[in-house]
Amino acid sequence: MQDQKENIILRKAVEFSLLVIEYVELLELGKKYVIAKQLLRSATSIGANVHEAQNAESKADFVHKFKIAAKEVEETKYWLVLCNESKLYPDCRNLVEKLHEIDKIITKIISTSKAR
Repeated sequence: MQDQKENIILRKAVEFSLLVIEYVELLELGKKYVIAKQLLRSATSIGANVHEAQNAESKADFVHKFKIAAKEVEETKYWLVLCNESKLYPDCRNLVEKLHEIDKIITKIISTSKAR
């Protein structure tokens, strides 16, 4: 596996997951367990799939794993929209911004990989 410092999507996925873990801990302090659990699962799955893609068996497998990561990005967006729109939830705009960066990178990786 490449060093995370060299692979921007790996680094950003790990950083995002760590930020989400911190945010989820805040949610759990406020007894918002259902959303916390859903957000944690989808957000950390992005990085898990990106990492798994690094050892893909073929180009098709690589693209497939990134497509799964893209689906997890969409689910994570949904949970963050709910958190962001609710007056009872802590601010998560920084997570929304970080997720947008990751989304753009994943989309570019998928389109570039398909074109090759």
